[in-house]
Amino acid sequence: MNAEQILDSDLNMNAEAEWYHNLAIWVALAAWLAAQAMKMIVNYIKHRRIDFSTLVSTGGMPSAHSAMVCGLATSVGLQAGFGTPLFATTLAFAIVVMFDAQSVRRAAGLQAKILNQMVEELFRDHKLSEQKLAELLGHTRLEVFLGLLTGILIALGIHAHFAP
Repeated sequence: MNAEQILDSDLNMNAEAEWYHNLAIWVALAAWLAAQAMKMIVNYIKHRRIDFSTLVSTGGMPSAHSAMVCGLATSVGLQAGFGTPLFATTLAFAIVVMFDAQSVRRAAGLQAKILNQMVEELFRDHKLSEQKLAELLGHTRLEVFLGLLTGILIALGIHAHFAP
């Protein structure tokens, strides 16, 4: 079998498998939803009010981005094997996302906080826009780690119940 025949057979097999039968997609989505729901609960405990905007917000405990990519990587590892190039790719993707969440995005959030303070001080003396920058953009290492655990546990739970 030559390379073209292999590619054709792979494409035909993939065409038969619909995206909604892909357990990794559902694991990633479930991990993200679970993390966002946990944020809403944490927010309720802190402020004693329900805020549905936390379901789509960035930042906070736990990291939904970390939960999603770790759920995806775990699911791919369970299905394709932890020694496959596909798992290595999803693992690398997860590491980049988690690093970005706890460093680059967190730094941007801290900068936004400082800029908002500066604008507040200037606003007292001058007529400026009251629009503020979003400050909760990134995550602490603990939030990223708890997102990682959430994703892995969701993946293991879903695979235990739904994997063929």
